[in-house]
Amino acid sequence: MAKGKGKNRGFQKSMAGGGGQSGMMQQLQQMQQQLAEAQEKLAEETVTATAGGGAIKVTVTGDQKCTAVEIAPEFLEDIDAEMLQDLVLSAVNMALDKSRELAAERMGPLASGLPF
Repeated sequence: MAKGKGKNRGFQKSMAGGGGQSGMMQQLQQMQQQLAEAQEKLAEETVTATAGGGAIKVTVTGDQKCTAVEIAPEFLEDIDAEMLQDLVLSAVNMALDKSRELAAERMGPLASGLPF
């Protein structure tokens, strides 16, 4: 039984401290910094979606903030409020989907490097 305890102690010692943890902490801090930088860049990038044959245009940043909604003035002459609301909603949702795709594209390589 003493042999078993000795083996466990060695295992516990290597898991509890050792040189590997400081290297992993440094790696995690580096990844955290890279993620923060990628998030800052995403906030500057934009995607645009259109609806109604391009009559409605919505622009969203990579961090899912809507920055613009444009409606062609001539489109307003022949449309009712309910249809306009539906088209704006559709364009916003498409822009948000594109924004999430952009974020996944930019953040994916960083997340795949996580040691978990």
